[in-house]
Amino acid sequence: MYPALSVIFFSTLSGAGLGLLFWFGVGQVAGPLPLSREIALAPLALGTLLLGVGLASAFLHLGKPGRAWRAFSQWRTSWLSREAVAAALTFGAAALAGWAVWAAPTSAASTAAGALLALLSAITVYTTAGIYFSLRPIPAWHNGFVAPSFLLAAALSGAACWWLLLSLAAWRPGSAESLALGGGAIGYALLKIAYWRHVDRRGGDIDTSAATGLAGLGRVRPAESPHTESNYLLREMGYVLARRHARRLRIIVVLCGGALPVLCAASALGGRGGALAALLATVGLAIGLLAERWLFFAEARHIVTAYYR
Repeated sequence: MYPALSVIFFSTLSGAGLGLLFWFGVGQVAGPLPLSREIALAPLALGTLLLGVGLASAFLHLGKPGRAWRAFSQWRTSWLSREAVAAALTFGAAALAGWAVWAAPTSAASTAAGALLALLSAITVYTTAGIYFSLRPIPAWHNGFVAPSFLLAAALSGAACWWLLLSLAAWRPGSAESLALGGGAIGYALLKIAYWRHVDRRGGDIDTSAATGLAGLGRVRPAESPHTESNYLLREMGYVLARRHARRLRIIVVLCGGALPVLCAASALGGRGGALAALLATVGLAIGLLAERWLFFAEARHIVTAYYR
């Protein structure tokens, strides 16, 4: 598939924002940190901003943005519509949580609003993943790796942003937070490696025999090419990425999205994790996730391309 930058920025920015909102909600359930209300609400404000910017990027990608309101009407059958509804509900839950935290940070209302916000944030990320894993004609997406990858990427990027924000207020993560961040980064890197192995083995090119369902009858070849010039299908669904470039980008994803956050989390575990470590972890994850999401689209090939060989 053609890796459109608007969709890449949408999925990474909104994922980070939803991850930040998720951890804000979890923090309210577990017990608010001893911070002023203004500092405590900073992660909520940044998460809402990232989610809004990400959705705006997706809005600009639409061919007819004036019809975007119709996305809310097909929630029974469309994952895109479910994402739109879930995102709207998440904005409402974020406003409710902000009001509850400002009014009474330790109240039952604040705890309930935090739980609702965390739940809706996770659901929204899952609906975003559903847009892709529901597409049977794209084997690289129609598998069990996509949803966990989206959820873990959002959780990791949100945790890194949380750490960076609160480190400016002289907060340092404890051993549990550091181990969770490091373990999550290792898990994400291993998950992506497993996903790439799956794509290389089963999610890559599909020949005409498999595309038509006639593989049992022998090799299937078209009598003639559908047309002689490039068209929309080949531009959008037949994007070709050189293997050497894919290998380099995969290494960047593992190093920036896995190894670097682990090292930063280890420094925090040793009591040296200040704002610099948080900044390095956040920047590294941003680079790694952007590269991963670009690969996610560039390496996916629609089954329709089998008919052009």
